[in-house]
Amino acid sequence: MDIDRQKKIKNPPQSYWLASTDTTDYPNLNEDISADIVIVGGGIVGILCAYLLKNEGLNIVILEADHIVQGTTGHTTAKITSQHGLIYDKIKSQMGIGLARQYAEANETAIHEIKKIADDNQIQCDYVPQAAFVFTEQEKYIQKISDEVKTASDLGIKAEYVEEIPFPISIRAAVRFDNQAQFHPRKYLLALAQNIYNDGVRIFEQSRAVDIEEDNNYVITTDKGKKVTAQKVIIATHYPFYNKPASYYTRIYSERSYVVAIKAREQYPGGIYINAEDPARSLRNQVTDDGEIILVGGDHHKTGQGMDTTKHYETLMDFANNIFTVEDIPFRWSTQDCMTLDGLPYVGQFTSDTPNLYIATGFGKWGMTNSMASAMILRDLIIEGESPWQDVYNPSRKTILPSAKNFIVENYNVAEQLLDGKLSQLPKDIDLDPGEAKVVKIDGERIGAFKDDDGNLHLVDTTCTHMGCELNWNSAERSWDCPCHGSRFSYEGEVISGPAVKPLKFSNDINTLERLLKDEY
Repeated sequence: MDIDRQKKIKNPPQSYWLASTDTTDYPNLNEDISADIVIVGGGIVGILCAYLLKNEGLNIVILEADHIVQGTTGHTTAKITSQHGLIYDKIKSQMGIGLARQYAEANETAIHEIKKIADDNQIQCDYVPQAAFVFTEQEKYIQKISDEVKTASDLGIKAEYVEEIPFPISIRAAVRFDNQAQFHPRKYLLALAQNIYNDGVRIFEQSRAVDIEEDNNYVITTDKGKKVTAQKVIIATHYPFYNKPASYYTRIYSERSYVVAIKAREQYPGGIYINAEDPARSLRNQVTDDGEIILVGGDHHKTGQGMDTTKHYETLMDFANNIFTVEDIPFRWSTQDCMTLDGLPYVGQFTSDTPNLYIATGFGKWGMTNSMASAMILRDLIIEGESPWQDVYNPSRKTILPSAKNFIVENYNVAEQLLDGKLSQLPKDIDLDPGEAKVVKIDGERIGAFKDDDGNLHLVDTTCTHMGCELNWNSAERSWDCPCHGSRFSYEGEVISGPAVKPLKFSNDINTLERLLKDEY
């Protein structure tokens, strides 16, 4: 039977990965300290970097703004695959076979390294080998899939052309990668984090880095004014919070995508799947203590832009009902991915002139293997001075023609969003139902108003604290999202995700908020 979509859409979003694991409680940084290396960000990249560098005998500190493994890593679909859409023939065509081989070797190696770390540390993380498929229902993608099979095979990946998948979908073609996998990312990373913490890596939560200064060493300052002095710094904050002098915000944009986790009458046939065309649709399963769930993912839009965000969940529910007999939707969530101009991550030195400052970002929607590859690249650069995969991931790689075009398009979009937000005509009243939000103008000030389920009004300044873009309301996650660079804030103004590091001005009282906006309070 089809379930009542509207009834389910009212349930608050919740990630299965978060719901099935305990919240961490590492200390916050309350004094000035020093280390060999400070890693800013406690997601999958930060934890894996700390693990590999700890094994080299280095003194490591991790600074996490919230709780570790709770951001993008806690909202992934957790597919461990070197199959990142139809990417290898694209890299070969635009950048050459050599860089395509680097990318293939990095991500194939990452699959095995993730499993090796789990085995070495005796981590039970629901690791399951799977085959991965990219399929199409459109004739125009048949040749692209055929080309991808050939190129991937030439690069040493076990790839096969197939014409069927085990779902009632009339596909035209598909590429199958063998020897891929899936896992529970928080079971994996929380256990690994505890192991490295017990072995001397210092992990600090609720300790947001807000600035970096360079003296003889680097000095990282937190939002509480505490400082960490380190010889080397790795920025692993998903979207880099620090941009000087590289201006990463001109080369990265943020996209949101969605997942509904369903229970179906049918048993899932195995494998992990994604289509080649838009809108994106992906499938994988997960065995839980309460039976099997099927993760139906897809839909995407630039953060803070697009239609009512609840509609994306509804379209995924429609897709699921066309394939399965859906009996329940116990979980749903969305995630945010950093996209680069040429579709490849930026991993390595922050700039060519910063030999001791490193970055890992821009994984698109393929963060599991790219995170492991990034940790290996950064370890090699720090310890050996070079990595066999450094060129394809190099943040300072030469811009090729397609990415130059994307640079113009994406930055025009940012300017357009900035201008539209400033000039938009706004209502002047605050007549809201519980759970509803709107942007209003009161005495010339642009104010975001949200009424919670208890009828309490929450007012914020809707100007993003990163670069001044005007925020839009995300009805599905009940957050204020930036359409320019992807920062997100709670309805009480707290930073959910960067690059912003400062909260919004907030009050439950309109007079108080007006004074805050005028800096009179």
